[in-house]
Amino acid sequence: MQVTSSSSMDMNQEKQINVLVADDSAFMRTALTRMIESDKQLKVIGTALNGIDALEKIVALKPDVVTLDIEMPRLDGLSVLRRVMQESPLPVIIISSLSQEGAEASIEALELGAFECIPKELSYVSLDIVKIREYLVETIKAAAASQLVAIPSLGKPIPPMAEMQPGPMSHSGPTPAILAIGSSTGGPKALQEVLTALPANFPVPALIVQHMPAGFTGPFATRLNSICKVRVKEAEQGEVLEPGTVLIAPATWHLTVQRRTPAKCCVALAKEPANTLHRPSVDVMMLSVAEAFRSQAVGVILTGMGADGAQGMKAIYQAGGHTIGQDAATCAVYGMPRACAEMGILKRVAPLTRISSEIMASMPGIRSLSLASAT
Repeated sequence: MQVTSSSSMDMNQEKQINVLVADDSAFMRTALTRMIESDKQLKVIGTALNGIDALEKIVALKPDVVTLDIEMPRLDGLSVLRRVMQESPLPVIIISSLSQEGAEASIEALELGAFECIPKELSYVSLDIVKIREYLVETIKAAAASQLVAIPSLGKPIPPMAEMQPGPMSHSGPTPAILAIGSSTGGPKALQEVLTALPANFPVPALIVQHMPAGFTGPFATRLNSICKVRVKEAEQGEVLEPGTVLIAPATWHLTVQRRTPAKCCVALAKEPANTLHRPSVDVMMLSVAEAFRSQAVGVILTGMGADGAQGMKAIYQAGGHTIGQDAATCAVYGMPRACAEMGILKRVAPLTRISSEIMASMPGIRSLSLASAT
């Protein structure tokens, strides 16, 4: 949890964040309004009960943030989102069903430019309603403060970068044997940008922790696999790490690696440690990678709220591995990369469009996978 000074909190509280709630359920509109307005900085300035109503009220009320249901009459949420992102982009938080269809639609919404997706079931049927309310409030505030960053495949320009570093620089350290990537808010779009640029013969295995609700990581991996040259799938217990295969940590499970032989590493999924803010945790995954691969690890930290991944990236850095961070200008939320940058543990910082080039530049002349322990 970030500690904010009282003076900065007062400054933040002076600016009201106006929210439009769009949902065809009167119960959900009421529940979301109550949760949102539990924070004095947030104000629900209107509600919409269908997609057409939502578009009209976005134009009339000009909210800072919109919460949007996917399944609505007259015009569904995805159609609303497409129109908003084409005509008058603003942060949209999707409130989605946890069904298979809902998860797939949520993945599409993230690709279209949604800021975040929150499962509808968790938003009101939960024994831990306080944490759910806190997450909703935190996400709305982050959305209001965010910059809209679209991936080129969606046809929108990436904002100009300030203080950009020169082009990719070859990594002169030990030959890498694994890639570890951590991301959160804004991560699905960022991961699509990075992974679609990797070649089919990518020479090492890759592990990804993306903060997502249960039921979302499987469809997300399937979607990426359909558009990437590399193989992408949800990680399974005991699975052997293979070059050219990208494994995404299943929601609610920590992903770590175990070395069975000097040349063979496998996936280990666990519920412990239970005291982490996120499960899966980027830190847990990267700490495991740093221990198993030492200087042969490449760590990448992408857009996201908070600081998950900072300790794992530090471990990779201190072990002699290569560390890459997304720059502030292209992050939807410059939280996780900022934490690493402030610790001085990033060897390279690059805009999103150059992250894949930085990854490949860290692997000069590599032709085959070497999982032998680093000396």
